[in-house]
Amino acid sequence: MKKNIITIIGIIMLLLAIPSIWPYGYYQLLRWVVLGIGVYLGYLSIKKENITWTIIMGVIAIAFNPFFPFHLDKEVWVVIDFITSILFLTSIWKIKN
Repeated sequence: MKKNIITIIGIIMLLLAIPSIWPYGYYQLLRWVVLGIGVYLGYLSIKKENITWTIIMGVIAIAFNPFFPFHLDKEVWVVIDFITSILFLTSIWKIKN
C-alpha cells in the first residue's frame, strides 16, 4: 500500500509537470521525487528478481537524477514525463511488495 501511494504521488507530479506553468523549483523537486521513487521501485524489483523492472527503474533514476542533470528541451521532457508516469502506473501491478 505504501508503495502505491508513493508511486501515485510521483504519477501526479509528473503529469502536473507537463504544462509549463511551474517555477523552475518545481522541476528540481520533481527530479528528487522521481529519483527516489525510481530507486525505491528498483530496490523492490531487485528483491523480487525482476530484472526488467530493475533496469527500467534504473534508467528512470538516471534520467531524473539531480546530481548530473540532463538538459533537454521542454518538448522532450513532456514525452519523458508522460512515459515515466505510464511506467510508474504499470509498476503498481508489476512490482509487488
